[in-house]
Amino acid sequence: MTKSFSVLAGTLISVVSFTSIAFSQPACVTQNMAVPPGANTTDKAGPFFIDTTGLDFKTAPPTRDPSNPNYPRATELPDGTLPPPGAEGNFIIGPTHNPAPETIAKEGVPRGTTKSFTLSSKESTIYNPGLIRDDAAGCTNSSIMTTVTAPDDKSHMIVTTSHPGVWSRTIDVYVPAQYVRGSEAPFIVVGDGGSNAYKDLAVTLDNLIAQRRVPPMIAIQIGNGGQDAQGSQRGREYDAVSGAYAQFVEREVLPLVEKNADVKLTRNPDGRATMGLSSSGVAAFTMAWFYPDLYHRVLAFSPTMVNQQWPHDPSLRGGAWEYHSAWTGPATPHLISKAGVLTPAEPPGLPLIVAAPTKPIRFWFFGGDQDLFYPNPTIPDGMHDWTLSNALMAKVLAEKGYHYQFLFVRNAKHVDRPTIAQTLPSALEWVWKGYPIP
Repeated sequence: MTKSFSVLAGTLISVVSFTSIAFSQPACVTQNMAVPPGANTTDKAGPFFIDTTGLDFKTAPPTRDPSNPNYPRATELPDGTLPPPGAEGNFIIGPTHNPAPETIAKEGVPRGTTKSFTLSSKESTIYNPGLIRDDAAGCTNSSIMTTVTAPDDKSHMIVTTSHPGVWSRTIDVYVPAQYVRGSEAPFIVVGDGGSNAYKDLAVTLDNLIAQRRVPPMIAIQIGNGGQDAQGSQRGREYDAVSGAYAQFVEREVLPLVEKNADVKLTRNPDGRATMGLSSSGVAAFTMAWFYPDLYHRVLAFSPTMVNQQWPHDPSLRGGAWEYHSAWTGPATPHLISKAGVLTPAEPPGLPLIVAAPTKPIRFWFFGGDQDLFYPNPTIPDGMHDWTLSNALMAKVLAEKGYHYQFLFVRNAKHVDRPTIAQTLPSALEWVWKGYPIP
């Protein structure tokens, strides 16, 4: 979930839903960034507990203290510095975030080219039709900011304003100057393509490739399907804890990339990386989690390791929160479908990373000290603290022996642009460590 994303043109606003929103609450409800009304902040053993330990509510979102006992121990670095190349584990950086020199174009460095094409839901199999959510005109996320959750389940948002629709997205393909036509190239799939967060990506790759710090790779920026969060096409793609988006990329996007950009993409998972921000950041991890035979390398800015999955899945009620932690609701079994009937699973599942054998995933990510905190006031479920979710993710990755680097960033908000400009070159170099460079 991020502050703003393009809304599909031509979205029709339902008169019924608009009238309901207008009469129930003010037409435009902004992000909450505080403890939601009625939340459980006192009973740790009770359902949907929200832990506010170490949070300074004088800011919105609240500022988190990296010494919070809920977070893993981390090495604090001098301001303006980053971890040594290849270093693994947890680090604290900031509060100053100056752009890395590799993000600036340099004379004499060969420059890659970018080719673009569009893809419509009418050409898709996996995401046809798409989803459109009827929000009040000019008011992003209005229908989910004024909705409710299911009785006795604050993790289950009821979205009635979502319906089938058409999406169209742009796909931008960066091809390095060093690419040899006909040869297989490593590549990185980038979610939320076209975001301003990636404005330095091509220049950064030009410089890093010329310095032989990363291999000459294809970078594929894939635009999202529109809107944001529950009930939207973007949320459906990125927040679902499933292999669907990876299959969409593999079966429907990559063949078009090879055709339209005249490149050949490697089938070797060690030469395939994923990258994203916010919800596309968790999607980047999900692609590798469900298909480690396709992707080994993941890079994410403020990944949404929280409960954003929609439609609600009774077998994984906490969505991406369940990568690292148990569902926060009442201690009842998960439900699975047997012969079309929802049946209690035996036994209730452990968090996904904890329960599964360690996978060959190399993961770099950061979270800000002022990252998102319960932006939607209607879902006080104990699973919407972005900073805590990233810290808990680092904990379980360490326990399972993953190769990862996690940065807790001082003076940084959600998908913090200055931090991205500071860390992008070193993050790319870290993610591609070990891959042969010609």
